[in-house]
Amino acid sequence: MDAETTGVPENLKQRLKASYDAMAHTYNEWTIPHSKQRMKYLEKALGYLNLPEQSETLSFLELGCGCGLPVAQKLLSYPGAKVVGNDLSDTQLALAKANLLEESDDEVSQRLELIQGDMNSLAFPDGRFDLVVAFYSLIHLPRSEQTALLGRIVRWLKPGGYFVANFAKEELESFVMEKWLDDKGWMYWSAWGEEKTLEELKKIGLEVVVSDVVEDVVDASFLWVIAKR
Repeated sequence: MDAETTGVPENLKQRLKASYDAMAHTYNEWTIPHSKQRMKYLEKALGYLNLPEQSETLSFLELGCGCGLPVAQKLLSYPGAKVVGNDLSDTQLALAKANLLEESDDEVSQRLELIQGDMNSLAFPDGRFDLVVAFYSLIHLPRSEQTALLGRIVRWLKPGGYFVANFAKEELESFVMEKWLDDKGWMYWSAWGEEKTLEELKKIGLEVVVSDVVEDVVDASFLWVIAKR
């Protein structure tokens, strides 16, 4: 699998969408069995929240929700909690709908909103969410877009709300693989690196409570962060 460092490719979002649409099943078969790390940090973030007795007041956002397993599924397990899942891939969101909703389950369908599209195009009222989750998703945005989106995420959080995400440990302006996981799996990543990412989070007003660098199942290390508004 050839890799190269390059500038931001033209039609980046369209190419990413086409890749994840084409390789959705391959990606899910690979990533779901390797969900231990993301669930570990999700559980940690949920543990920091002072969860109310009536979870009807809880509101969660997952950026890059994929097929909904296992993160959105876990968030929906809180009775009454409202969950918004966003993904660029129509195919992944169709799978999420099938995985998370049953035709007879009107209660869950009223608590789950799935939004297709570029996460940078999302708009929510300030102070809407208790927790914003972004696992292996922000890293597909060019670094300047990551910075802009982080500024919006902090406003979407309720005071005392949390943000949990992972970022590439190494600094990468633009990194492309023509074939990743699948012959149709063209892929792009970008990162500020550990030090600059933590600086950006603090700059926008988030208090970083967890920052761990962990080697992933692939030959890469990620910065896992939990931060409080």
